[in-house]
Amino acid sequence: MYILFTSYEERGCIMENGENISFGLRIRELRKTLEMTQSDFAVRIGLTQNTITKYETGLRSPSNQIVISICREFNVNEDWLRTGAGDMFNPMSEDEELDLYIGRISGSDDNFKKNLLKALCKLTEDEWDVLKKIISEMKEG
Repeated sequence: MYILFTSYEERGCIMENGENISFGLRIRELRKTLEMTQSDFAVRIGLTQNTITKYETGLRSPSNQIVISICREFNVNEDWLRTGAGDMFNPMSEDEELDLYIGRISGSDDNFKKNLLKALCKLTEDEWDVLKKIISEMKEG
């Protein structure tokens, strides 16, 4: 026999003031902002896609350890994730931001991006100057 629930309340998923659902919506918003699937998001923090689905729908709440893992892995403001207050992401220096982008690319399966980064790293100063000129001309045109 199947039971059809028409609301989160009927499933017993509401914590105080709808906290469980709001938390799940913030996880979903974060994942969408990062342009990640539930599976990709789950893998990055060592969980399953099914667990992320349960978080996002309010059926389950992540432990403090999982919240900390999400914040560390994606540079998320913990206060925002828990309460919705503040900015989604913690501020980063340019170097931290660059490290984050390079880390995402090196951890991905996208060989084009990896090869592009390798090629850029091998450029001489003269080749960088040529690339700067090309990009500058593209902006103007």
